Amino acid sequence: MSRGVKEYLSIVLKGVAMGAADVVPGVSGGTIAFISGIYEELLGAISNINLGLLKVLKNDGFKAAWQKINGNFLAALFVGIFISIISLAKLIKHLLENEPILLWSFFFGLVLASIIYIAKQISKWNIVTFLIVMASSFLAYYITTLNPLVSENTSLLYLFFAGAIAICAMILPGISGAFILVLLGAYKPVLTAVNDRDIKTIAAVGLGAIIGLLSFSKILKWLFNNFKNYTLAALTGFIIGSLNKIWPWKQTLTWRINSHGIKVPFNQESVSPFSYHQDSQLAVATLLAVLGFVLILGMEKFASKKK
Repeated sequence: MSRGVKEYLSIVLKGVAMGAADVVPGVSGGTIAFISGIYEELLGAISNINLGLLKVLKNDGFKAAWQKINGNFLAALFVGIFISIISLAKLIKHLLENEPILLWSFFFGLVLASIIYIAKQISKWNIVTFLIVMASSFLAYYITTLNPLVSENTSLLYLFFAGAIAICAMILPGISGAFILVLLGAYKPVLTAVNDRDIKTIAAVGLGAIIGLLSFSKILKWLFNNFKNYTLAALTGFIIGSLNKIWPWKQTLTWRINSHGIKVPFNQESVSPFSYHQDSQLAVATLLAVLGFVLILGMEKFASKKK
């Protein structure tokens, strides 16, 4: 696919948005990829990374292999994700700790609009489509209500599988890979390994993530090629169910001590802003939710106009 500098810059910016979303436990970078119109291309590029690629590399050279995996697209996207992680992670962490209601409100509006956007891509609605939306909604909602594991498993095999599962969630719109790591009790060991530069642990998680990503992307690509409407219905349901996780007003039921010795929420439940025990910041939160909602509608109109 031939692209100009402006188009690759746009892909970099989409990568920045994906990276920012993945930093927030509860928001999926896959959702951002979908609403920005690059989801299927991303799946196709990743699924082309297989053993057959080595044959292309051997027979036809690096350029042919690079084209096969849509290398320019992947490079631009991952540059954006990397930029986001090193530049926005601290800001988002600060907002999560100091202005959680306002941050979650913006993402809530953004994700809410994305549900409408993805649902509109379904060309034919029937009873099966509705049932898939309902089933996937309940499944995603159930996942958001699960309590994280209290005990943390640091075995390399366990962390390998945790990495594989988390990366699958990360490219699935509506489910956050970071949140899956929290549920599995692997978030802290992974974070500690990165901070301590524990190469063995990082390699185990990374290998699991690579295998999980390459395998799951092929499944998703096959589903899009053969059952696109039903796949879109499932993705719509996953995002609907995930709204519970990013609801701005939460009541903390239990607490835990993190690796820095700081008391942080462990188990929370969603509450009405009118029964929230602290300042609900309702007016500003509503404005930010509307801003997130309008932002997605603007992206949709821009994409439609471009087409």
